[in-house]
Amino acid sequence: QVQLVQSGGGLVQTGGSLTIACVASGRGYSIENMNWYRQAPGGQRDLVARITRDDETIYADSVKGRFTISKDGARNTVYLQMNALKPEDTAVYYCHAPEYNRWGQGTQVTVSS
Repeated sequence: QVQLVQSGGGLVQTGGSLTIACVASGRGYSIENMNWYRQAPGGQRDLVARITRDDETIYADSVKGRFTISKDGARNTVYLQMNALKPEDTAVYYCHAPEYNRWGQGTQVTVSS
């Protein structure tokens, strides 16, 4: 059973930076593909970034050049570094392991104007 536990997030002013992390655990599990999604109040859950087992990355147009997804295989951890944050980035962020369809518990990111 794969479990994803998130940390980080919080409140930051416009233009600030935050990093959120997602630690994956499970017998014999090592990170393969991993996604970060976000869901704003009243909105749908949208893909923000993806990193593949080959370290290829994909970003939503709205975050390109500002967000960076990375992983530490030794720690089974995936990070989302968020820079130049805007109020419209305010959302609950979720990590997602697609091969197992497992989700993290969600992390609130709030950007004040």
